[in-house]
Amino acid sequence: MKRTSILILMVVMAFGAVKAQSSFSIMTLNVDGLPGKFLVFDVNKDGPLSAGSERISEYIASKDCDIVSMQECFNYRWEIWSRLFASYEHDEWTGGIDNESHQLDYFHLQNERFPCDGLNSAWKKTVSSTAYERVAHQKNFGKFSHEFDDIITKGFRRHEFTLADGTEIVVYNTHFDASSDRDEQLGNDTKDKEARLAQWQQLRDHVLANLDSRPVILTGDFNSYYHRDDIVTAFIQPIEATGKATVGDAWIEVCRSGVYPGIGAEADAEELLDKIIYVNPVEGTAVKPVSVTIDKAGYMYEGKPMGDHFPLMASFTVEDKSATGIRTIRQSENTQSFDLLGRPAGTTAPKGIRIIDGQKYIVE
Repeated sequence: MKRTSILILMVVMAFGAVKAQSSFSIMTLNVDGLPGKFLVFDVNKDGPLSAGSERISEYIASKDCDIVSMQECFNYRWEIWSRLFASYEHDEWTGGIDNESHQLDYFHLQNERFPCDGLNSAWKKTVSSTAYERVAHQKNFGKFSHEFDDIITKGFRRHEFTLADGTEIVVYNTHFDASSDRDEQLGNDTKDKEARLAQWQQLRDHVLANLDSRPVILTGDFNSYYHRDDIVTAFIQPIEATGKATVGDAWIEVCRSGVYPGIGAEADAEELLDKIIYVNPVEGTAVKPVSVTIDKAGYMYEGKPMGDHFPLMASFTVEDKSATGIRTIRQSENTQSFDLLGRPAGTTAPKGIRIIDGQKYIVE
């Protein structure tokens, strides 16, 4: 026992005291806020509409998450906000899909595009938003077909948040192009996939261009499945290849032990189109998902889901690695590593605190 205590003391002295962990929770939810009818078209007659949007607001408030990312917050934003005013702040609403928000040019409908993105974020009043940016996708597909993605100004929003304990994080909220089940079954979704790929790449480049010592959380309705869209190749691997950050998906880490479905693999019935992805800079603050909830049972009303998406929630712990002088990396290949006693640990560093190329690392 005495020898163990001395070893622990030596490690603490060598690497410094680790900053106490803080935590936060986040929800992403497509609130299905399309109007029931637009012009002569039945757009979303089975959607939640006004009364259902109020129930969704009650549900969001009851979960008490620190940050909430919403998509398709179009025509019922007052109903969605109604139960949140007491505890939450929110960002801008960019309009609904109606003639009041945007006057249509009926003679040139092929050129019409509503300026709204349907994105909205809410955060507890103990959290502060210190910077905000809205960016439109550079590529979309489908004006009067393929889920009408090009009739609104889809894109992403980026918030810089400071949590109650002073921890700084960056949160993205986004909505990607969709594919209909029919087009996917008929193999008619090539253009949809191309648009989503471009959106993943644009988001990746924006993250890298703005990466610093703060962790980044990406939330939203990505309309993507790992077995259908090559997220790993388009987004995850290019970021990690820079050596500046590591990337994880909260659901993948907690519910699938870090194993991503391969392209063309059998679909995982639990995977959602919605995602909570995190990017940890190699130096600075790191986040780790500790729980993930897909609340199918709780998101029901009179035997039916409240909307066409289920809520995805995750809780994270936060640790400032820079305070210890230790960098966090994934298992390193082809690099000689050593344990804390100076003994060789091989070219594939096992998990734990290791010395690699003369530097201290926590290998995940």
